[in-house]
Amino acid sequence: MSFPVKTVVACLAAAFALLPNAPASAQSANATFFLTSNGVGNGGNLGGVAGADNHCQTLAQAAGFGAPKTWHAYLSTQAIDGKPAENARERIGKGPWQNVKGAVIAKDVADLHSAGNNLNKDTDLTEKGEVSNGIGDKPNRHDVLTGSQADGTAFAAGDDRTCKNWSSSTQGAAMVGHSDRKGLRDDDASHSWNSSHPSRGPDGGCSQNDLKSTGGDGLLYCFAVN
Repeated sequence: MSFPVKTVVACLAAAFALLPNAPASAQSANATFFLTSNGVGNGGNLGGVAGADNHCQTLAQAAGFGAPKTWHAYLSTQAIDGKPAENARERIGKGPWQNVKGAVIAKDVADLHSAGNNLNKDTDLTEKGEVSNGIGDKPNRHDVLTGSQADGTAFAAGDDRTCKNWSSSTQGAAMVGHSDRKGLRDDDASHSWNSSHPSRGPDGGCSQNDLKSTGGDGLLYCFAVN
């Protein structure tokens, strides 16, 4: 007994629709870098760098490429209360790093912080393999929390650039980078992936509302350190 081709095609389509969602790509298990699809949700209060690292690890685990890798957020902290500063560039391993589609974004730490890195809107993919909103999209979400200078080092003690070392959702400010390498000005800072401008807003600079007001959502860059 034979069936019309249209019937067979419809049946196959229905069967595939019932299958579990496939990973973002066949190479996703080898991912060593991603931009978070969402933030912690509490402005600049990430629960410290440990809380941010946990957020990266949790998202990677949910996407299917967490353990045995250890994931860290690209964040610096500032010296305070006798505790030394921590540099983002020293928290992320040695590289190379590739996104969930297999594209290498940098071969090592020096390459990552050079003008020749491969970080842009098309390669800063989330753990789900999605392109994150940037300039021209609604809502714009290109501000990424880093607390870092362009070379990946911490700011000197004084002016807060880390929302009190990622523990405040009120006072302070956080240095952010632009994931799409674009901004409202045509200068190096506006095109910087990791050190574009401090957060600001009606609540002081570190609330979730503040982060959204300048084109952010508390997103993070996550790197596999091993």
